[in-house]
Amino acid sequence: MAINLADHEAGRPFEGDYAGELEALQERLSRLLVAHVVHRKRSVVLIEGWDASGKGGAIQRLTAKWDPRHFEVWPISAPTDEEKARHFLWRFWKRLPRTGEIAVFDRSWYGRVLVERVEGYASEAEWRRAYDEINEFEAQQAGDGTTIVKIFLHVTQEVQDQRLKARLAHPWKCWKVGPEDFRNREKRPAYLAALAEMFAHNDTHWAPWHVIDGNDKKAARIAVLTTIAERLETVVPLTALKISPATAELARRAFGD
Repeated sequence: MAINLADHEAGRPFEGDYAGELEALQERLSRLLVAHVVHRKRSVVLIEGWDASGKGGAIQRLTAKWDPRHFEVWPISAPTDEEKARHFLWRFWKRLPRTGEIAVFDRSWYGRVLVERVEGYASEAEWRRAYDEINEFEAQQAGDGTTIVKIFLHVTQEVQDQRLKARLAHPWKCWKVGPEDFRNREKRPAYLAALAEMFAHNDTHWAPWHVIDGNDKKAARIAVLTTIAERLETVVPLTALKISPATAELARRAFGD
């Protein structure tokens, strides 16, 4: 079924015990990270979305109880001169997770068919070719045992404007708003067109897109964490490993029967 962003704009407020459900989800996700470590699995969590859609807040809550030795968050910005001199996927190959790790991408390789397309940083031939290149890249990772979870946080123009205004009025958040936010805002129709094509080309069975209604922050955070947990639970064993016989024997000698 085709993805339509208009289907994700209700903005229904979260009902229930937000703090309690968030804590339960974070504990669930902490076990999933441990499962990655002990079962030697790899996963990529990729979060895209509009400016002020809540990507950073979702990532903070996603990783709150994770052991920092076994995950990495990659905030993706404009490529460096060295990166621009190579294929656009080169810089992402370097950031893929090792065995027993989860890599979280705050924006991603989809910049080629979104911001680089809309802002003219990539030629039409380059961004059109990128749809197949991205599918092949993700298929390679999935075929090699890496789970890919792709999230898009959607907010309406009205909600985005409210959040940008709130940031500008906050002395410790106004730094988050820059000229690029207003440039992107003016080009929303072009971004909507680019998103529609991205979903049409890159919503695959090995790396499907999950669109989250981000118009209510609490509901969106719960939805993001739930989606990630459910996806990872289908591919990561949740059976804990037993203590090795050698360790058990050492423990018996140290602590007795």
